[in-house]
Amino acid sequence: MKVLKIPYQQTGYFSKTVLDYLSEDKKIKPFYHLYSNLENFRKQIELKENFSKKKRKVLVDVLQKQYKNIDISNATARNINLLQHSETFTITTGHQLNLFTGPLYFLYKIFSAINLTEQLKEKYPNQNFVPIYWMATEDHDFDEINYFNFKNHKLQWQKKVKGAVGRLDTEGLEDVYTEFKKQLGKGKNAKYLADLFKKSYLEYSNLADATRYLANELFKDYGLVILDADEVTLKREFIPYIKEELLEQTAFKTISKTKGALSKNYKIQVNPREINLFYLKDNLRERIVLQNGMYAVLNTEITFTQDEILKEVDSFPERFSPNVIMRPLYQEVILPNLAYIGGGGELAYWLELKDYFSQNKIVFPILMLRNSVLLITEKEFIKLQKLGLTIPDLFLKQQQLLNKKVKEISNLNLDFSKQKVFLKEQFSHLREIASQTDVSFIGAVKAQEKKQLKGLENLEKRLLRAEKRKLKDIIARIIIIQNKLFPNHSLQERQVNFAEYYLLYDAELFQILKENLKPLDTNFTIIVK
Repeated sequence: MKVLKIPYQQTGYFSKTVLDYLSEDKKIKPFYHLYSNLENFRKQIELKENFSKKKRKVLVDVLQKQYKNIDISNATARNINLLQHSETFTITTGHQLNLFTGPLYFLYKIFSAINLTEQLKEKYPNQNFVPIYWMATEDHDFDEINYFNFKNHKLQWQKKVKGAVGRLDTEGLEDVYTEFKKQLGKGKNAKYLADLFKKSYLEYSNLADATRYLANELFKDYGLVILDADEVTLKREFIPYIKEELLEQTAFKTISKTKGALSKNYKIQVNPREINLFYLKDNLRERIVLQNGMYAVLNTEITFTQDEILKEVDSFPERFSPNVIMRPLYQEVILPNLAYIGGGGELAYWLELKDYFSQNKIVFPILMLRNSVLLITEKEFIKLQKLGLTIPDLFLKQQQLLNKKVKEISNLNLDFSKQKVFLKEQFSHLREIASQTDVSFIGAVKAQEKKQLKGLENLEKRLLRAEKRKLKDIIARIIIIQNKLFPNHSLQERQVNFAEYYLLYDAELFQILKENLKPLDTNFTIIVK
């Protein structure tokens, strides 16, 4: 096995926001609290030490209830019990309830969290650190989660749905199971994957329970703790912040100011609404809006006066669901959390929230970019070597890559840069002559220069195309291997399901990731196996 690295800056797949955060650029520093290094966790621990005993008991009671009907490992049971103690802290990552985990980066997020807890334990042996997977059970974007890609097939759950996805019944997944089993083929690993899908989705009645079972089966040996925050007792802890949002619209006011400052240098990921809450019931999750002094639930006949909605919050806090803006605050209110591990898009919206946290007197977590990985088989790596392709080559846009390789392979000089420089020198001389004779002639000289340079560029492109035709067999092989490793011209981790690699490596896939994902490493990891 080979493990190679490439700086995120060289991949071309990460935003300026992420790259500036990783390099601790001074422009982005006002938007986060502590940078993600081991030393800063000492300060974060001190800030979170006052997390209340009462909240810890509520959290542990909820977790024990949620794990009641599944086989729990000793490592996970120990971690849940440790959460009762003041010296225990969490490292959290969150993810949607994607069917059969969705793309590969689901695994990378969770192993990043697991491995960070182990690093922290080595650094701070007097504390305990628990990896948390926060299930996004209250999301309602069904179209984002109802499929996974396997061997160039899109396996999709066809269903008409309303409301939060965690509450969806699993009816209709028998058809996905049948198709998946057919695509898997024969063999021990294929049987394991088919059985895992069946036990997860055909033996549990809703998507939250199915996803909990699946994630627990995959990660229980590593002590992962899975939390569904769609719980009334947890929402009770959040009541003061729900009321604040309804009465004062604090998120909108605070984040709008931050957004103005952040947008001077960076793309804004999410925009706050005046009220950042949904009203949640079975088959219903709709925005709450303030209209003419009344609180209304969009697309329904439900309305409240101010007194009525405050009473509703006290009586049924579980009916109030935070959106993407408020969910991070909810997380930090109910968890003794030190850090959040997410993808680039997630970090971008967290960076909008620091002042909002300050306004609510909640400690802002350390933000960490999850590990990114490219998996390459040994056979594929040998093909790359035969084609003369390097790892940085693979990350180039396809036309850039093809142009680069054709220029390297061709016996002809396909770069007309010298000719362009020479031409510019000649026209510079002509402009001097024109300025001494007839100034009006300068315009004609400039036009001719532009025409000649354009002609050279066209000749250069035509020659490159001709060489591509001549080298079409090599070009085709390069396209095939890059498309395999970067499906849909995107990162592999965003397209491919883990099942493809489990078929190849079985449980060793998890061992490989566990050993090689370094959450504090600011490089993209390439694993050749």
